[in-house]
Amino acid sequence: MPDNSSSIDYEMEKASGPHFSGLRFDGLLSSSPPNSSVSSPSHLRSTVSSSSSDPEAPKQPFVIGVSGGTASGKTTVCDMIIQQLHDHRVVLVNQDSFYRGLTSEELQRVQEYNFDHPDAFDTEQLLHCAETLKSGQPYQIPIYDFKTHQRRSDTFRQVNASDVIILEGILVFHDSRVRNLMNMKIFVDTDADVRLARRIRRDTVERGRDINSVLEQYAKFVKPAFDDFVLPSKKYADVIIPRGGDNHVAVDLITQHIHTKLGQHDLCKIYPNVYVIQSTFQIRGMHTLIREKDISKHDFVFYSDRLIRLVVEHGLGHLPFTEKQVVTPTGAVYTGVDFCKKLCGVSIIRSGESMENALRACCKGIKIGKILIHRDGDNGKQLIYEKLPHDISERHVLLLDPVLATGNSANQAIELLIQKGVPESHIIFLNLISAPEGIHCVCKRFPALKIVTSEIDQCLNQEFRVIPGLGEFGDRYFGTDE
Repeated sequence: MPDNSSSIDYEMEKASGPHFSGLRFDGLLSSSPPNSSVSSPSHLRSTVSSSSSDPEAPKQPFVIGVSGGTASGKTTVCDMIIQQLHDHRVVLVNQDSFYRGLTSEELQRVQEYNFDHPDAFDTEQLLHCAETLKSGQPYQIPIYDFKTHQRRSDTFRQVNASDVIILEGILVFHDSRVRNLMNMKIFVDTDADVRLARRIRRDTVERGRDINSVLEQYAKFVKPAFDDFVLPSKKYADVIIPRGGDNHVAVDLITQHIHTKLGQHDLCKIYPNVYVIQSTFQIRGMHTLIREKDISKHDFVFYSDRLIRLVVEHGLGHLPFTEKQVVTPTGAVYTGVDFCKKLCGVSIIRSGESMENALRACCKGIKIGKILIHRDGDNGKQLIYEKLPHDISERHVLLLDPVLATGNSANQAIELLIQKGVPESHIIFLNLISAPEGIHCVCKRFPALKIVTSEIDQCLNQEFRVIPGLGEFGDRYFGTDE
């Protein structure tokens, strides 16, 4: 990378890798510049990071810290979050697993030992565990026996790389090194009397202690430690949940936010005009089918059309609207919205023509223009043919091309539309898959237009092909690859 590159360029390059969630920009800014010698087209090397050339690079998980007083309902909140994130891999790491085993001297005076003090935990191992999981590697978490106050030597809990890591414990916010690994920090705030009642029930039933020892320990160690260490860490929380697991509204809002973060590609954080439709198992399944090289033409067209229809519908949602009231058959008044009337489509020949049927199905009688750009020998910049509505300058334009690769032909088409009088902000570029290099190329030059896609792929190879991609879309769709 050139020495005069700005910090935002570093962010752009780092975001060119595979789709991952939980990106921390402070981590990007402190990282070293990417290697500029990766295998990529020479004129694009400045915008391709080393992570782009490594499809096996580990994904960054979303790390959530959950803290609060003893028996505040932290585990219940964690369980509720895990249940609502059922379509993602989630691992729960309890700080209690990292209690230090007591020495023989400490065991002899166990009644005097403060289990709620930061020194009772092996924070270094907890930190190592979190960093290992963040790097995409598995970890063997120790199992602590609360009756013997020792770690079990005969077994451990194996946890693997996940989309979401939840670090739960009374003091997970105490150490800044652990705290800084978190993308979201949640403090579960529950009334002290409720917490005491829960602790008595838990320690007598699950840990074999008598009520008097529980109360003595609470008064001597638990409450002072809460006041000295746990409560002060509340200031670091991004979200505070009163009443713990009973607060379903708060947990629902948190999981909605996490879903959004997990589904947001990092390029969308750099370019707010880039939109990736929300991924579901249906969408991933259809992508799996059309990317399979041995799929039949009939199936390729069928599932491509389904995906295209979803992209078109999503793109239409970004058009301006006006409020409109109508009278329903029951005589009631319904307040809704009126569609944008001045609209047209423009397909980049010939792959873009595969998207026309979906657009016509969504917009009755829509006008569709054509642009033909020579893609070989001139980096996709030679305009061959154009036929556009005469009043296109007065319309919002949906530009159609199923694959955004280098972005050169897209830029040429967009430049033509602007020359015809179309405001840049009135252009919405629709495609099935986008390469990070193409997004950089288009968004840097035209920051006011919108790009709507169904997936962002990893990178371009030396032949300008999107990786993993889906091959020559036009040939596969129109049957000219046989």
